[in-house]
Amino acid sequence: MARAAVVPDPETAIRLVRAGDAEAEDLLAADGYIFATPENLAAMAGPMKDFFDRAYYPVLDRLNGRPYATFVCAGTDGENTVRQIARIATGWRLRQVAEPIVARTGAQTMAAILAAKNIEPAVLRRCADTGAALAAGLAAGIF
Repeated sequence: MARAAVVPDPETAIRLVRAGDAEAEDLLAADGYIFATPENLAAMAGPMKDFFDRAYYPVLDRLNGRPYATFVCAGTDGENTVRQIARIATGWRLRQVAEPIVARTGAQTMAAILAAKNIEPAVLRRCADTGAALAAGLAAGIF
């Protein structure tokens, strides 16, 4: 949605990179970030944690001041994952430019946890608006 909502500047490129495929070089090549992950057992999902583990030291002191936002999908909480990402971003000296968005699905039973999730349209809109604002801010030189 953000890709369709923005592009005030044709030089603004928006890339989606799955955590398992992302490398330190992807962080270095980008001007800003949206970190999106499910929360599993009160922590960020394994692939996202693995990405941060692999990329943390290779980019340390090389991302200072770049903007970021966080999206988390959780059953009923999500706040621990938000804190985990914020701590990593603080170490990288990134600048949070939007309040974290936590989509709570209410999944608490085995069946609900394993089922496909439906995110509320209002939450999806907030995510799209945040992505659009980040891209527009980068294109305008605000961030």
